[in-house]
Amino acid sequence: MTTHPPAVHQDGQRTGQDEPVGALVSQLTADVSRLVRAELQLAKAELKDKGKEAGLGVGLFGGAGAFAFYGLGALVTTAILGLAYVVPAWLAALIVAVLLFAVAGVAALLGKKHVAHATPPVPQAAVDGVHQDIEALKGHHPGGKRG
Repeated sequence: MTTHPPAVHQDGQRTGQDEPVGALVSQLTADVSRLVRAELQLAKAELKDKGKEAGLGVGLFGGAGAFAFYGLGALVTTAILGLAYVVPAWLAALIVAVLLFAVAGVAALLGKKHVAHATPPVPQAAVDGVHQDIEALKGHHPGGKRG
């Protein structure tokens, strides 16, 4: 006589050995679906927390930038007051303003040069490579010769 393992666990739940395969597959599908939904909820909660943390960090960076801007203003004022010991105050302010405008002009020209090199924002080498790949798949060579 053969013995079969019990169809019910000690805690009263069925082991599934006497259930049809279709019911087991259905239960597996439901369990996987429930597991995926739970994982998505966990991911949403984690992203929400990380978003809050990132927002706080960006806000603190913004505050640091504002204080740095005011510090720069204080340094400019210090330079004007320091020059005022040597030349009249109006001339000291004018000298510092001209220097600041000169620095701004150089930075603007350099920025324009870099932007000109970056436009148009199309990865031209990649586009050319795709065109060559398409031509190669068609049996054409880029030089117009057939292989």
